[in-house]
Amino acid sequence: MKTVKLYSFFILTLIGCLNVVNAQLDAKTEAKITEIISKMTLEQKIGQLALRGTSSRTKVLPEQLKQDVREGKIGAFLNVMKTDYVDELQTIAVKESPLGIPLIFSRDVIHGFKTIFPIPLGLAASWDAETAKTSARVSAIEGSSYGVRWTFAPMLDIARDSRWGRIAESPGEDPYLASVLAKAYVEGFQTDNLADQTAMASCAKHFIGYGAAIGGRDYNTAIIHEPLLRNVYLKPFEAAIEAGAPTVMTSFNEVNGVPASGNKWLLSQVLRDEMNFNGFVVSDWDSVIEMIAHGYAADEKHAADLALNAGLDMEMTSKTYDNHVKALLKEGKVKVEQIDFLVRNILRVKFQLNLFEKPYRLKSHTGNLYAPEHLEKAKAAAIKSSVLLKNKKNILPLATTTKVAVIGPLADAPREQLGTWTFDGEKEHSVTPLKAFTDAKASFSFVKTLTHSRDNSQKEFEAAVTAAEEADVVVVFAGEEAILSGEAHSRANIDLPGAQEALIKALAKTGKPIVLVIMAGRPITITNIIDDVDAVLMAWHPGTMAGPVLYD
Repeated sequence: MKTVKLYSFFILTLIGCLNVVNAQLDAKTEAKITEIISKMTLEQKIGQLALRGTSSRTKVLPEQLKQDVREGKIGAFLNVMKTDYVDELQTIAVKESPLGIPLIFSRDVIHGFKTIFPIPLGLAASWDAETAKTSARVSAIEGSSYGVRWTFAPMLDIARDSRWGRIAESPGEDPYLASVLAKAYVEGFQTDNLADQTAMASCAKHFIGYGAAIGGRDYNTAIIHEPLLRNVYLKPFEAAIEAGAPTVMTSFNEVNGVPASGNKWLLSQVLRDEMNFNGFVVSDWDSVIEMIAHGYAADEKHAADLALNAGLDMEMTSKTYDNHVKALLKEGKVKVEQIDFLVRNILRVKFQLNLFEKPYRLKSHTGNLYAPEHLEKAKAAAIKSSVLLKNKKNILPLATTTKVAVIGPLADAPREQLGTWTFDGEKEHSVTPLKAFTDAKASFSFVKTLTHSRDNSQKEFEAAVTAAEEADVVVVFAGEEAILSGEAHSRANIDLPGAQEALIKALAKTGKPIVLVIMAGRPITITNIIDDVDAVLMAWHPGTMAGPVLYD
């Protein structure tokens, strides 16, 4: 008993010492930040609040963009994916700007960078925190090799309307599960040390209530009474912040009539005062100026006023801060102390990323793109994410000697199986079910039948029926293309699109057992065909390794 007490005393003492050390380190960092801010011009402070991007089609970096970096007018970049550009811009910032403040390079690295894991909704269906953490870790290892040190993930919007396109990115409907996954994602992206050059700063998004958009319509308003807000929608954000997420992104939507990007109650009282958040808040793309479209801001200047005073630190793409901070200060609508507060939050994260000591992309870090261990982890994640919804007479698993008719638009669609938000995924590395059947030298025939999921043509139905009649079992790879889910891709009808239901009805007339494999970015209604099939496997959009996963 005495030994236990001594051990407990030792642990508590050690924790106390670590807290003292961390407090001293924090105090030193804050002192450095204070010194930097004291040397900054107003223009340079405004620059730290600016998140800018380049087009992927840009062949040469614009001279004006480089000059803006040289003058300290940009704090961070998004979507700069040519490593030469990353290196050049960071060199200008560190060596040629007045105070040498480094840039942060950011990207939407959601469920994989090159090696693509199942969509987040699929990962949620695994009910496995380690799987989510692994997906984030592999994403960070691969993405950071391009200089990306800040990802706009995890998306933590509780979503309960399957018509909403962005349900694909969500952790689902349950706040407890979402909270567990939030912690896992943050730990995966960041490791236990944000200074690690293979770590990415996570960004908990979208704050708040984006998944509660009325009617499942993207960007729509959300009406959420306070107990529901606190007990459901805020929970995963609390978990992410407690896990160390240093940035938060505001949502496009209004919450009870007030756009999130200008909502002082949400950003200052709830997020900072109650949730003890000390990182920085970034707007979503143009969400500051979209307060005008909401009818909440009169013009861009008013939008800047609302966002600045609400506590929104960094403005993504739009330029209301650039254009109006000086005037707002002169008119007394914004105080310089508020500008300094926002700048301090941004610099703090740059220190946490160790960018002042190691600002440059680690060129020896290759990212191990598509490494065998990465592919194996993606495969394991897709297996755990798959959900068996029906298995009449235990038809699955099939014997390897079974003669199979492989049919459907998703059987050989390498890009589509990756799902939404996979800007950097490459279909050339995507292994489809058709390839997996081929590689396994299985006994099968293949009729794609429909060119894509929305195809309404029935001209190949006869060939599909013939293949079915000659087989022991029919496996239909159905669902929806990647473009049918994601931002601005809500659907009013979530049945299988195109002629897929008609195809299944035609195949059912052969009397042959049918296994339906659904690849989609949302739950799909199958009431019309559930009695026509013998087994249903929900695979979501499973990612790079969909083929081997589904074949196995």
